[in-house]
Amino acid sequence: MGLFTPKRPPLVGVDISSTAVKLLQLSQAGGRYRVEHYAVEPLPPNAVVEKNIVEVEAVGEAIKRAVQRAGVKTKFAAAAVAGSSVITKIIQMPADMSEDDLEDQIQVEANQYIPYPLEEVSLDFEVLGPVKDNPESVNVLLAASRTENVDLRVAALEIGGLTAKVVDVEAFAMENAFQLVADQMPTGRDGLVAIVDVGATMTSLNVLRNQRSIYTREQVFGGKQLTDEVMRRYGLSYEEAGLAKRQGGLPESYEIEVLEPFKEAMVQQVSRLLQFFFAGSEFNRVDQIILAGGCASIPGAQELVEEQLGIPTLVASPVANMAVSPKIQASSLAADAPALMIVCGLALRSFD
Repeated sequence: MGLFTPKRPPLVGVDISSTAVKLLQLSQAGGRYRVEHYAVEPLPPNAVVEKNIVEVEAVGEAIKRAVQRAGVKTKFAAAAVAGSSVITKIIQMPADMSEDDLEDQIQVEANQYIPYPLEEVSLDFEVLGPVKDNPESVNVLLAASRTENVDLRVAALEIGGLTAKVVDVEAFAMENAFQLVADQMPTGRDGLVAIVDVGATMTSLNVLRNQRSIYTREQVFGGKQLTDEVMRRYGLSYEEAGLAKRQGGLPESYEIEVLEPFKEAMVQQVSRLLQFFFAGSEFNRVDQIILAGGCASIPGAQELVEEQLGIPTLVASPVANMAVSPKIQASSLAADAPALMIVCGLALRSFD
């Protein structure tokens, strides 16, 4: 690093989920990360449906509020598109090609792998390394998303006063954040790890092997089902139900009649996602489950997953070893920690 090399401007990670915008900016000193800016801003219902932006204006306004509340000064952001809108494929290419030739060749061959017209698609690729038993070739990871998915995120960030410098894929942001929780695992970081993110409306599975993503899948299930049930059963509004779920104040019957069945359903969802993975791969078990997303904070959820599936289970806390700026309320950051994997993975893009 030369003395006169301009420092790259820091990026703020922006995670747009179906119920909230999460915003996080990190700095780094002496090998340790520090949370500098942080905010979570709720979204109006149905502004984002199953991770697709429907009302770009409403999402942009929420980003703007989050930026103001967090006191973010940088103008550059890293965001991500959801796994369901991304196609990834590992293809093999000759090892002796230059980056430019590789890019041209991939453009030519992409037609075979992508079911959309190429003019509607944003493409990216990463060379993973030599093919086993064939040093003449390299494995290349191809990622493609419909351009409209990317454009909507870029547009929402612009309304919020930010410029998208990086548009990542959620699964890769998750893989990037894995380094922050790997040390908390008793099983070691190189085994087969299933990160299950149970959000408000979507649950995603991301399986890592040797710290690389080898499988992702999403299904519709999440904490909103619990909120809906609380609304229905106790006659509360959406806001009241969400608050009661977090802060308590519900009748005693809530634990047994509502929360327990939801936790059981959550374990079934985790089990189902893993079954899909086992059915489509040579594996029949994983070494570790990392439970992430807002629902990972539900008391007893981790124990129930571990007990019923017989796999060591850990609740994700990507910010556990970070310093925290005095401007940030450490207790609310810690409470939100399991839901911050994607936004942490995006914020880490500042240091690539």
